[in-house]
Amino acid sequence: MAVPPAPDEDPGVTSSNPHDRPKSPALRLVLLGVLVVALLASSGVLIWLLSDRTGEADDLQSQRETVMAQTEQFMLRMGTFGPDMLDDQKQMPEYRKQVKEVITPKFETSFDKQVVAAEQLVAQGQVSRKAEVFATGVSVMDEDSATALVAGSFTDSFPQGKSGKPVPGEPVPFRMEVDLVKTGGKWLVDDFTPITGDEQQ
Repeated sequence: MAVPPAPDEDPGVTSSNPHDRPKSPALRLVLLGVLVVALLASSGVLIWLLSDRTGEADDLQSQRETVMAQTEQFMLRMGTFGPDMLDDQKQMPEYRKQVKEVITPKFETSFDKQVVAAEQLVAQGQVSRKAEVFATGVSVMDEDSATALVAGSFTDSFPQGKSGKPVPGEPVPFRMEVDLVKTGGKWLVDDFTPITGDEQQ
């Protein structure tokens, strides 16, 4: 019996070999879209990470600048006073107020004891003092405490002659280590210590 010839392959039928199958344009577009989305997502994550770190660095620098500014204000306010601040009770209420605005309640206790000597000096000797700050820096800092270093000078003036006109003396340099704490979102001075020559070395 004769075997019928094999039918010709229909050109519309694809081969069973997957490598012989033509690529679908739609599939290519889908793959391209997925790759683009993945690329955009990864880029977005990278930008977010970089911006987050930049934000943290900016915030830290801002906090450091605030600490230095508050340290400078403390030294200027504490080291500047004179007879024009005295009231009828021979006290300096405005001086007390200005200093207390930048110190902690704990520090106020010791300040109230120390300020009496300054008021007596001003009342009895008509002495005035002016503070000048040359430089400030932050040596240690965390979320709610910091230690700053500040350098400057105090210049005392004394009344001279019959006129009693105040004459400034020689500036006396100072270097201080100032401790600050963050209270209620605000940096306040909690204590200060003069730096001696040995400590500077």
